[in-house]
Amino acid sequence: MTDRGSAGNPLWIAYEYVAMVLGLGMLALLCLLWLPCALILKPLLPRRVGQPLGRAMISFGFRAYLRLLSLFCACRFDLHEIDQLRGRGSLIVAANHPSLLDAVMIVSRLPNAVCVMKAALMDNLLFGAAARLARYIRNDVGLEMILNSREELAQGAHLVIFPEGSRTLNFPVEACSPSVGLISGRSKTPVQTLLIEFSTPYLGKAWPLFRRPSLPLRCRIRLGRSFPPPANLQAFSAELETYFRSELGQESPANVAFAV
Repeated sequence: MTDRGSAGNPLWIAYEYVAMVLGLGMLALLCLLWLPCALILKPLLPRRVGQPLGRAMISFGFRAYLRLLSLFCACRFDLHEIDQLRGRGSLIVAANHPSLLDAVMIVSRLPNAVCVMKAALMDNLLFGAAARLARYIRNDVGLEMILNSREELAQGAHLVIFPEGSRTLNFPVEACSPSVGLISGRSKTPVQTLLIEFSTPYLGKAWPLFRRPSLPLRCRIRLGRSFPPPANLQAFSAELETYFRSELGQESPANVAFAV
């Protein structure tokens, strides 16, 4: 929630623009610093070495990035509940998707996370090399996505996936695709939901990349319900969507209240 004493203050507005440039610039810089290393290490290292190294470095880099946002950009992150998942073995981690920061926040707390990513991001200059070293999973070929996800889960990974398939436009959640239930059923792995809440819809689907944020920005992720592998995909997708709606309510993220 924006501090009313700062709203409309020209100096505060100027700071929000500076924070926006600084925040986006720091992420680009971190990606560029790791880019040549990831490009070199991918063909040199065997998978058993390169994969955990790549995932650990992404988690470390994202955690450092969130700390920088907290220090310089008036952002507050409450992510401690995610830490409870670290010792629980393989899980499908399914979350709602209000912002571009969602995967950054989740992966920052799970060093063995593997993300199901859009193919465009896997091919992106900034993110692609790091994602390929970490053996993240492309979403453009359905059968390969399912088989690769099952393989990673069999090896104890946390599979991070957004059931909506894209960032939320119609809050609180879009329709959930059957892919989560399909992966869960094929791998016999439970689905652990995460509930992501933002004080404003910054970097959401309807928020232009270079539109200044409304600061301070508060982000919280709560542990939600755990679902067993489903027997009926259609019923599971409907149940998952209903659950997200019941937990997140019908309000815009701009109206989410935080106890920070």
